[in-house]
Amino acid sequence: MTAPTPHPSTEGRTPYPVGLLLAGRRVVVVGGGHVAQRRLPALIASGAELHLISPATTPAVQAMADAGEVTWHARPYEDGDLAGAWYALVATDDPAVNAAVSAEAERERVFCSRSDDASAASAWTPASGRDAGATVAVLTGDPRHSAALRDAIVDGLRDGSLAARQYRSRGAGVALVGGGPGDPDLITVRGRRLLADADVVVADRLAPRELLAELPEHVEVIDASKIPYGRFMAQEAINRTLIEHAKAGKFVVRLKGGDPYVFGRGGEELLACAEAGIPVTVVPGISSSISVPAAAGVPVTHRGLTHEFTVISGHVGPDDERSLTNWDAAARMSGTLVLLMAVDKIGAIAARLVAAGRSADTPVAIVQEGTTAAQRRVDAILGTVAAVVEAEGVKPPAVIVIGEVVDVLAAAFRK
Repeated sequence: MTAPTPHPSTEGRTPYPVGLLLAGRRVVVVGGGHVAQRRLPALIASGAELHLISPATTPAVQAMADAGEVTWHARPYEDGDLAGAWYALVATDDPAVNAAVSAEAERERVFCSRSDDASAASAWTPASGRDAGATVAVLTGDPRHSAALRDAIVDGLRDGSLAARQYRSRGAGVALVGGGPGDPDLITVRGRRLLADADVVVADRLAPRELLAELPEHVEVIDASKIPYGRFMAQEAINRTLIEHAKAGKFVVRLKGGDPYVFGRGGEELLACAEAGIPVTVVPGISSSISVPAAAGVPVTHRGLTHEFTVISGHVGPDDERSLTNWDAAARMSGTLVLLMAVDKIGAIAARLVAAGRSADTPVAIVQEGTTAAQRRVDAILGTVAAVVEAEGVKPPAVIVIGEVVDVLAAAFRK
């Protein structure tokens, strides 16, 4: 057999882009450091039969080997390690080893990428990203430029600013999307992507309003807070609205504040759609119960201070027969209490907690319009919180945090 012709210099040449289908095919990675740590997840996702050759690895790479995602050969590279391989990745910090692997790859006609010298490789690894089943791969010859272009394209796809709607294949159905606590940047990537695909949006009063302004003109926006039939019929009317539009062939996004299942009645909407035969996608959202306190400098847990936090709906008071909360048990807990929808009931709630044993000196933080430009924080103690709320004119929506965590970051936030 004649020796292969050495590959020509990459200077002035354009790489030929191709997608490698590596599932079930042998791929060899030489080197177990941080470059391999970055590259391995995508190779694992490809379904390749991965063999890692390295005397040592990072803890993250070892975890992949321990999980059986990679076969780790804990030794230095040896000539012949690329036998039967379809693709090789060289990622050591030893130029001599990298050159030896490249030489074997050239002899065996195995495409090989190198982390140290792209000009000596037969393949380049693109800057890649994924969105909604599409892979974006960018090759420029400059890794930083490639990564910047990749990020711009993927971000555009994810936030809906870059889209080819005429090719959209999303069928009729309903998506229950948690919009987060109020700041439009805090919706999840998936939630924003589904919102960009919507034909109809049924929005809560607490859903991020700025997101609605970004919707195309053809999207029908229905304000769920204005659906008629009164408070106790409103949910049934919302359910009917979702079902009717989905049955008309529309893709409907039910945009909710916070998370669909944290006091959001998302479960009721899912059950109604399922009973009507409507497919439903649920997209979790960042709950205001943890994000709003965090935005105001209050961690709901803190090491050495509390091992639990409890989220309670305060829409009905402790003495209301509809209340399902064991307020006496909540008072006896040493952890953090987070109250939602409790502004107008805070007096009765605080009195019940104190009567059941919670100290009247327990710190309290009330965060109004959390994560938005109108956010403000009012501090009090449990014994006086009702008077402070009234004096400060606190209005819903607001999250109330009760516990020692209220003060734990105060000094840092004052700096």
